[in-house]
Amino acid sequence: MTSPLDVSVPRRLLLLGQGMFEDRHQKASPARVHKRIEALGFVQVDSIPVVARAHDHILWARLAGYRPPMLRNLIEKQRKLFEHWTHDASILPVSSLPYWRVRFARYFASPSQSLWWQKRLGKDSDQVCEGLLQRIQDEGGLRSRHLESDEGCSSAWWGWKKEKAALEYLWRIGKLGISARVNFEKVYSLMEEMHPGENEPVINESEYRDWACQRALEGLGMATPSEIAAYYRCISLAEARAWCRDALASGRVVEVEADSLDGRSPGRLIAFPDWSRRARRAEKRLADIDADEIRLLSPFDPILRDRKRALRLFGFDYRFEAFVPAAKRRYGYYVLPLLRGETLIGRLDAKLHRDQSLLEVRGLWWEAGFSGRRAPVRALRAAIDAYRGFLGAESYRLPRGDLRSSLA
Repeated sequence: MTSPLDVSVPRRLLLLGQGMFEDRHQKASPARVHKRIEALGFVQVDSIPVVARAHDHILWARLAGYRPPMLRNLIEKQRKLFEHWTHDASILPVSSLPYWRVRFARYFASPSQSLWWQKRLGKDSDQVCEGLLQRIQDEGGLRSRHLESDEGCSSAWWGWKKEKAALEYLWRIGKLGISARVNFEKVYSLMEEMHPGENEPVINESEYRDWACQRALEGLGMATPSEIAAYYRCISLAEARAWCRDALASGRVVEVEADSLDGRSPGRLIAFPDWSRRARRAEKRLADIDADEIRLLSPFDPILRDRKRALRLFGFDYRFEAFVPAAKRRYGYYVLPLLRGETLIGRLDAKLHRDQSLLEVRGLWWEAGFSGRRAPVRALRAAIDAYRGFLGAESYRLPRGDLRSSLA
């Protein structure tokens, strides 16, 4: 019998896989941004503009000199990235597109998905889709506002008119791609013109499942089958479990037991056989980064996406409360976790007032052991000022004038 691994091992492997131990102060460039996204696998897109949008914030947390035009250049001009659906709308490297085409085909072939869309597209769905494809071929990129019958429809997906639903359906099955966004509104263009697939390898179902699981495990370090399935959300849990069984039998992965910080018994996780070598590399990388620097993380940062995993590995109970009624919120509307080294040490509620060029800090909460005199106030002030610069705000305002105060 061997003792369970200390929780620091899977935690550090996760941070290593998510690019948090890279030198974020390297000179930023579109090439380095592309490299970061290749390593992550994808970056989530979100529309909430309280401060920076999620995709920009996630990249800035890993590359301090990152600015949004770098990403637009990679998507709209170089065509090295494309936007599609993982667990949510995401930006992915074109290197994964051959695998994503399998997902397009799966989505098209799914009876349940077809029924869902048929209800929204109507009985003349084929005609509507063919008409839109022809229009885009003739006129170029199309936004939903260009659809005459879309006027006055609700912003919610259930309020879409059938033409808007058709655009989304054609995007989901890979006929259309998002060639750009204008004020965050999608511009739909023909996928075959943006990313021709004739020179791509043809991926079969087995290769697709193997890629999805291996790539997820690379990003997670150590994981449960459900976490592997949820990484891209492009395979089922049953498929992930079957892959784990086969990979264990062939020796491509091993099973380890690791402690957790959520009060539960040690759990069993899947890892690559060289996990100990990777753990040593993570430990070295951790020692090389600035131990005092604090990073403000997006609520949609991939290390926080799974609330149970964040609690298990970091002892950090995080809930995104934007959709929680104000009276029931524990912290705030758009709370940014604070990461120092491998530890989540607090959370900060922020809002960018664009009309005033002002970043407002509306609330601050330290985790246990980091308040009072132990609060790293100077490092947090530096982090807020760096974030202000990234947002293009001229100034920032702090709560109660003293970052040492706890507002819990």
